[in-house]
Amino acid sequence: MKTRLALWALLVTVTLSLLAGCAGTGSGSTESAPERPRPATVTPTAPTPKATATPAGTLLVADFDADTVTFVDPAPGKGPIGSVRVGTAPYGLAVGKDGRAWVATAEGVAVVDTRTRTNLGRIPYATKADGPATMGEYRAGGMGIALSPDGKHAYVGVNVPDARGVLEVVDTATRKITDTVPVGRRPFDVDVSADGREVYATGHDSYDVTAVRTDTLKARRLEVAPYGTEGGLGSWLKPHYAAVRPADGKLLLPFEGERLAVLDPRTGKVTVEPMTANTHQHGAALAPDGTLFVVGTGPIGGDDAAASLTIRRPDGTERVIPLDGAHEDIAVAPDGRTAYVTGGFTREGSWDGVTVVDVPTGDTRRVAGGVRPLGIAVLG
Repeated sequence: MKTRLALWALLVTVTLSLLAGCAGTGSGSTESAPERPRPATVTPTAPTPKATATPAGTLLVADFDADTVTFVDPAPGKGPIGSVRVGTAPYGLAVGKDGRAWVATAEGVAVVDTRTRTNLGRIPYATKADGPATMGEYRAGGMGIALSPDGKHAYVGVNVPDARGVLEVVDTATRKITDTVPVGRRPFDVDVSADGREVYATGHDSYDVTAVRTDTLKARRLEVAPYGTEGGLGSWLKPHYAAVRPADGKLLLPFEGERLAVLDPRTGKVTVEPMTANTHQHGAALAPDGTLFVVGTGPIGGDDAAASLTIRRPDGTERVIPLDGAHEDIAVAPDGRTAYVTGGFTREGSWDGVTVVDVPTGDTRRVAGGVRPLGIAVLG
């Protein structure tokens, strides 16, 4: 009898326990409690390597015989560290304080993040060329390019074969062409005044500089022809590149290693100072102390001297450093102690690299990089 009672009591206890376990959590509820969410199952993967930031002092060059810009480490024994596709036959380039490069190609203005070495897109020109984009010295499309001091606008000179060139204005925030202004023929170079109020487009085939007000877009043609214009389109004695002198806002335009045309954009007056390199000249740049650097491309006539780099002090005294082979454009390090000269050249005789010039000693060495490199900048 005791055994049966014990078994009965055990059965009642178990039944009550099971019923209690099925009770809801809320008062009077008979629903089951919600199941707690389980942790998501994550499949482990290898960590994504971080992109290596472009080191300060790296060179960026425009590859005129390709569709890329190339990043070059100029240290001894170094060279290219990467390239980015931008569009056919890039010519000039300008780099802003934000690290973005604006590259004038035959197809449009390309935007490159130089810190991550990525293409951010390309802005088509408002000026339409006939036919597809092509290569070569006389190709249609962007040539000289410059940024406003505040970085809000890029100004690009667009070559229109057999016609006047066009200055196109890019809003760098929206990445759209906002305005166009007719300028001289084949705008080799574009420069901006220190206050950003004027843009200067150097018209190679029209012997002039077009000064354009940035607020009204009013343009003035300023002739720069220290040898005259008698030779017309066939003459070698035409302007190529300019540099704006910070001290007085005048433009410095070298000719043939013989004459430096100093243009006052306010009056249009040109004065001429003697130079000593005696060779055809293209690229020009100013160091922070006002020293002018001018690239001698090499001989174009029987009496021309070989390629060289002219270093002209503000007082007019010059040093001429010989260069090995043709060269085109130049960039100067922020401290003014090193100059970098591209080996591209718009005509025959170019080579794929940059000559590094030690300014205090005049020593030179070559570093490989780029494909017929023309435009160049030193990245900060």
